[in-house]
Amino acid sequence: MSANLAPPFRRAYPLFIAIPTRWMDNDTYGHVNNVVYYSYFDTAVNRHLIEAGHLDIRSGACVGLVVETACQFHKALSFPETIDAGLRVVHLGRSSVVYEIGLFRSGDDDAAATGRFVHVWVDRATRRPVAVPEPIRAALAPLIAAGDAAN
Repeated sequence: MSANLAPPFRRAYPLFIAIPTRWMDNDTYGHVNNVVYYSYFDTAVNRHLIEAGHLDIRSGACVGLVVETACQFHKALSFPETIDAGLRVVHLGRSSVVYEIGLFRSGDDDAAATGRFVHVWVDRATRRPVAVPEPIRAALAPLIAAGDAAN
Protein backbone atom coordinates (compact mmCIF):
# COMPACT_ATOMS: atom_id res chain seq x y z
CA MET A 1 0.00 0.00 0.00
CA SER A 2 1.13 3.52 -0.78
CA ALA A 3 2.59 5.57 2.06
CA ASN A 4 0.18 8.39 1.16
CA LEU A 5 -3.41 7.58 0.28
CA ALA A 6 -4.43 11.05 -0.85
CA PRO A 7 -2.92 14.52 -0.99
CA PRO A 8 -2.89 16.21 2.41
CA PHE A 9 -3.61 19.77 1.23
CA ARG A 10 -6.84 21.55 0.19
CA ARG A 11 -5.56 22.67 -3.20
CA ALA A 12 -5.60 19.03 -4.43
CA TYR A 13 -9.41 18.76 -4.23
CA PRO A 14 -11.81 20.33 -6.74
CA LEU A 15 -14.94 19.86 -4.58
CA PHE A 16 -15.70 20.26 -0.88
CA ILE A 17 -18.72 19.01 1.03
CA ALA A 18 -19.42 20.27 4.56
CA ILE A 19 -20.18 17.57 7.11
CA PRO A 20 -21.02 18.56 10.69
CA THR A 21 -19.73 16.26 13.39
CA ARG A 22 -22.29 14.84 15.81
CA TRP A 23 -22.10 14.30 19.56
CA MET A 24 -22.23 10.53 19.00
CA ASP A 25 -19.18 10.67 16.66
CA ASN A 26 -16.86 11.27 19.63
CA ASP A 27 -15.42 8.35 21.52
CA THR A 28 -14.46 8.14 25.17
CA TYR A 29 -11.14 9.89 24.41
CA GLY A 30 -12.96 13.04 23.26
CA HIS A 31 -12.27 12.83 19.52
CA VAL A 32 -14.06 11.39 16.51
CA ASN A 33 -13.76 7.61 16.58
CA ASN A 34 -11.69 6.12 13.76
CA VAL A 35 -14.57 4.17 12.20
CA VAL A 36 -16.59 7.37 11.78
CA TYR A 37 -14.03 8.73 9.29
CA TYR A 38 -15.12 6.00 6.86
CA SER A 39 -18.71 7.18 7.29
CA TYR A 40 -17.61 10.69 6.34
CA PHE A 41 -15.98 9.31 3.17
CA ASP A 42 -19.20 7.48 2.26
CA THR A 43 -21.30 10.56 3.02
CA ALA A 44 -19.17 12.88 0.85
CA VAL A 45 -19.12 10.55 -2.16
CA ASN A 46 -22.79 9.61 -2.08
CA ARG A 47 -24.02 13.11 -1.36
CA HIS A 48 -22.22 14.30 -4.49
CA LEU A 49 -23.58 11.40 -6.55
CA ILE A 50 -27.15 12.05 -5.38
CA GLU A 51 -27.01 15.82 -5.84
CA ALA A 52 -24.92 16.12 -9.03
CA GLY A 53 -25.30 12.68 -10.60
CA HIS A 54 -28.98 12.11 -9.85
CA LEU A 55 -28.25 8.78 -8.16
CA ASP A 56 -31.49 7.06 -7.18
CA ILE A 57 -30.48 5.17 -4.05
CA ARG A 58 -33.86 3.52 -3.55
CA SER A 59 -34.91 2.29 -6.97
CA GLY A 60 -32.20 2.98 -9.55
CA ALA A 61 -31.28 0.14 -11.91
CA CYS A 62 -27.69 0.08 -10.67
CA VAL A 63 -25.79 0.84 -7.48
CA GLY A 64 -22.21 1.60 -6.54
CA LEU A 65 -20.84 -1.01 -4.15
CA VAL A 66 -17.90 -0.07 -1.96
CA VAL A 67 -15.15 -2.64 -2.55
CA GLU A 68 -12.20 -0.91 -0.89
CA THR A 69 -11.54 1.81 1.67
CA ALA A 70 -8.43 3.02 3.44
CA CYS A 71 -7.63 5.90 5.76
CA GLN A 72 -4.59 7.63 7.20
CA PHE A 73 -5.13 9.70 10.32
CA HIS A 74 -3.07 12.87 10.67
CA LYS A 75 -4.73 14.76 13.53
CA ALA A 76 -7.85 14.45 15.64
CA LEU A 77 -11.27 15.86 14.84
CA SER A 78 -13.97 16.27 17.47
CA PHE A 79 -17.51 17.43 18.15
CA PRO A 80 -18.58 20.20 17.63
CA GLU A 81 -16.81 20.89 14.33
CA THR A 82 -17.78 21.11 10.71
CA ILE A 83 -15.53 19.03 8.49
CA ASP A 84 -14.77 20.01 4.91
CA ALA A 85 -14.55 16.77 2.92
CA GLY A 86 -12.42 17.31 -0.19
CA LEU A 87 -13.26 14.97 -3.06
CA ARG A 88 -11.37 14.03 -6.21
CA VAL A 89 -11.42 11.15 -8.68
CA VAL A 90 -8.15 9.42 -9.57
CA HIS A 91 -9.63 6.71 -11.79
CA LEU A 92 -12.87 6.64 -13.73
CA GLY A 93 -13.03 3.28 -15.45
CA ARG A 94 -15.77 1.38 -17.26
CA SER A 95 -17.43 0.07 -14.10
CA SER A 96 -15.26 1.37 -11.28
CA VAL A 97 -14.33 4.69 -9.69
CA VAL A 98 -11.44 5.43 -7.34
CA TYR A 99 -11.90 8.48 -5.13
CA GLU A 100 -9.43 10.23 -2.88
CA ILE A 101 -10.84 12.16 0.03
CA GLY A 102 -9.30 14.64 2.44
CA LEU A 103 -11.04 15.55 5.68
CA PHE A 104 -10.21 19.07 6.82
CA ARG A 105 -11.06 21.01 9.93
CA SER A 106 -12.83 24.19 8.80
CA GLY A 107 -10.15 26.75 7.97
CA ASP A 108 -7.22 24.31 7.97
CA ASP A 109 -5.16 23.78 4.82
CA ASP A 110 -3.70 20.45 5.96
CA ALA A 111 -5.88 17.37 6.26
CA ALA A 112 -6.87 15.70 9.50
CA ALA A 113 -7.30 12.46 7.52
CA THR A 114 -6.80 11.27 3.96
CA GLY A 115 -8.35 8.27 2.34
CA ARG A 116 -9.24 6.13 -0.63
CA PHE A 117 -12.72 4.87 -1.54
CA VAL A 118 -13.52 2.55 -4.46
CA HIS A 119 -16.93 1.96 -6.04
CA VAL A 120 -17.80 -0.79 -8.50
CA TRP A 121 -21.09 -0.17 -10.31
CA VAL A 122 -23.37 -3.20 -10.48
CA ASP A 123 -26.87 -4.10 -11.59
CA ARG A 124 -29.13 -3.79 -8.54
CA ALA A 125 -30.77 -7.21 -9.07
CA THR A 126 -27.93 -9.39 -10.39
CA ARG A 127 -24.98 -7.65 -8.69
CA ARG A 128 -23.02 -8.06 -11.95
CA PRO A 129 -20.74 -5.15 -13.01
CA VAL A 130 -22.21 -2.55 -15.35
CA ALA A 131 -20.87 0.61 -16.95
CA VAL A 132 -20.81 3.69 -14.73
CA PRO A 133 -24.12 5.40 -15.58
CA GLU A 134 -23.72 8.45 -17.83
CA PRO A 135 -25.22 10.95 -15.32
CA ILE A 136 -22.78 9.66 -12.67
CA ARG A 137 -19.88 9.79 -15.12
CA ALA A 138 -20.81 13.40 -16.00
CA ALA A 139 -20.91 14.34 -12.29
CA LEU A 140 -17.49 12.77 -11.69
CA ALA A 141 -15.66 14.13 -14.76
CA PRO A 142 -15.00 17.56 -13.23
CA LEU A 143 -13.44 15.86 -10.20
CA ILE A 144 -10.78 13.96 -12.14
CA ALA A 145 -7.41 14.86 -10.68
CA ALA A 146 -5.13 16.68 -13.13
CA GLY A 147 -2.45 14.39 -14.51
CA ASP A 148 -4.16 11.20 -13.36
CA ALA A 149 -5.23 8.59 -15.86
CA ALA A 150 -8.94 8.20 -16.39
CA ASN A 151 -10.77 6.17 -19.01
